[in-house]
Amino acid sequence: MSWMDPAIWYARLPAFHAAAAAWITDPADNVLLVRPTYRDHWTFPGGYVEEGEFPHQACAREIHEELGVAVTVGALLIVDWASPAGHRPRALVNFVFDCGVMTDLGGISLSREEVSDVAFFSAQAAEDRLPRSVAPRVRAAIQARGHSSPAYLADGIPVGSSPRTWG
Repeated sequence: MSWMDPAIWYARLPAFHAAAAAWITDPADNVLLVRPTYRDHWTFPGGYVEEGEFPHQACAREIHEELGVAVTVGALLIVDWASPAGHRPRALVNFVFDCGVMTDLGGISLSREEVSDVAFFSAQAAEDRLPRSVAPRVRAAIQARGHSSPAYLADGIPVGSSPRTWG
């Protein structure tokens, strides 16, 4: 391959968006979900990464904006590559971070412009409320937190989940 001007080379690379979400549970391991005002389904709290922002910073910012609380963003639990779909013409890289355990919803102050409701759900009930492409993140996050090892999903499907032996 011959030399190419870096500006041209970078312009030809695929572009994608990034989003960051929080995995928050209660002491009984129920999953915190929010009901956005602009969607017809529940979701993990979080949102898009803005220009100049790291995904973990976006996670903290979004949680503060949506729930009115400050969280400590912990370990990365999931990276889920979502192919272009519907009105979204670009791929979306979803980062899900462990944001710990919340004992109750008493300290939450919802941004009513963005979120109409918040609740804890069992893993199965959370999966039932999430879009089919997002629901697998529930089991993946449970396993990732339990094994202290992040999961990689492609369109919600676990990839490389079993270790390989090289030799």
